[in-house]
Formats: sequence, C-alpha cells, structure tokens
Amino acid sequence: MIFCPLASGSAGNCTYVSFGGTRLLIDAGISAARICVALKQLGLTPADLDGILITHEHVDHIRGIPVFTRKYGVPVYANTGTWMGILRRDADIPMEKRYAFETGMDFYIGDINVMPFAIPHDANDPVGYMLRCRGLAAAVATDIGHLNEEWMGKIAGAQAVLLEANYNEEMLRNGPYPYHLKQRILSRRGHLPNEDCARALIRLYASGTQAAFLGHLSGENNTPEVAYETVCGMLREAGIRPDSDIAVNVARREQVSDMVVLEAPEEQRRKVFF
Repeated sequence: MIFCPLASGSAGNCTYVSFGGTRLLIDAGISAARICVALKQLGLTPADLDGILITHEHVDHIRGIPVFTRKYGVPVYANTGTWMGILRRDADIPMEKRYAFETGMDFYIGDINVMPFAIPHDANDPVGYMLRCRGLAAAVATDIGHLNEEWMGKIAGAQAVLLEANYNEEMLRNGPYPYHLKQRILSRRGHLPNEDCARALIRLYASGTQAAFLGHLSGENNTPEVAYETVCGMLREAGIRPDSDIAVNVARREQVSDMVVLEAPEEQRRKVFF
C-alpha cells in the first residue's frame, strides 16, 4: 500500500492511494496542472489513475475536477448530495465519468474495497473513506466538526490515516477571521482542532494504526509546528511514543508529502517514510 497526500490544507486537498494494481485520488481540490505535477513526482501520469473519490462539494476538495476529468477522462465517484453540489458549480463534467454511491454502502474499484462513511460537516452529504485491500487499510477523515463513535468506529484498524488537525483554538479565537466564520469552524459541523485530532489518534493507535498524517491545517489558525507538538505531546501523555510506536507526520499544504509504504500481512511488514 502506498499512501501519500499530494496537498492538504484549507487551500486545497488531494491524496494518492494505491493498493495492488489500483490507483486512486481522494479529492481533487487543487488545479489539474498541480495534480499532474504531483503525480509526475511519484512517477505517474493521469492515465495511471483508476478513479477519484470525492468527500464533499466544497471548492478546496473539487477545484480540479472539471478540467482534470474533461482532459484525462478519469472516473469520479461521489454520493448524490455531493454530485448536486459539484454540478451546481460546474455541470460540464462528462456524464459517462460520473459515478454515484450511497453513503454507508461499500463498493469496489479494482482491487480496493471502498467504504464511504458519514462525517459531521456543513456540506450536503460529506464522507470520509476507509479503503481496504489484502489485509491492509487506509483512511481519510478530514473536515470533521466533532469526535463521535460513528466515524471513529469506521476507521478503527486502519494502518495509515490522514486525520484532520485544522486549528489551534487560541489562534482561531484571537485571529483575523470574522465572528461568523470563527463560529462555523468551532461548530459541531465545522473542523477538528489539534487536541481532538490527538484524542482520536490515541484511540486509533489502540486499534492498530501505525502511521498518521495530520492534515487539512488552516493557514491562518494553525502551523505545522503547533499541530505536531500538540498532537505528539498528548500522545506522549497517553504513553504512546511518536515516531517509535506510531509514525506522525504533518501533511504539506503546497507540496507532495512524505510517503507511507506498508506491506501486506502475509509478507514481512515494514513501514517507511521517505
């Protein structure tokens, strides 16, 4: 399994995942040109992709979809509510490349079993994803307003996760955002703060998570250093050693992040950041 955020932050999100011979993107919230550049860094082209999974219709998750799909013909998967939001922004997406699924119902794309699960966020029908193949699992859970048993239970057992660490509360409350935007982010359908990311990761570690990306950081209300130190500090308090018991890395906003490689259980398992 290869798991690699190509961009992650409030300005744009896109993650690459491959299992066996199947290669997917989760979200395409950066330009089509940037996606191509990022794929080239991984030795790939758009023709290598088997599909794009969309979490929800906000622009930082779908910005590149219209051009990328029209130009390269990559299939796009989203639920009906998300498709309604996407098509309100740009209806010129080839009909034959639109695939709809039902939240909570799993399906296959090539070798990968895809489970879309509901998350609390202010979009039509937002989802995260749990992806499984040959005894391995990876999950993406961002744009989440609060911790709950439903979505955390869906990603339990994932060896690698991209988990939201959007904001530092003090920076948000004292920052330049208008009051209504602060309240939206702080709401139960907004975004996840660093501390809640750490609480979720403590539970995920107990379920078998080996590597975590801290993702979807705000450019105004967080920094990579603050997110990393907050999460790792809480892990240490819980008796979990970052980068020894669990590998922790901050997903980059504007560049391809480090890559997680995990081997199937029947092989000699190893974990690599490079």
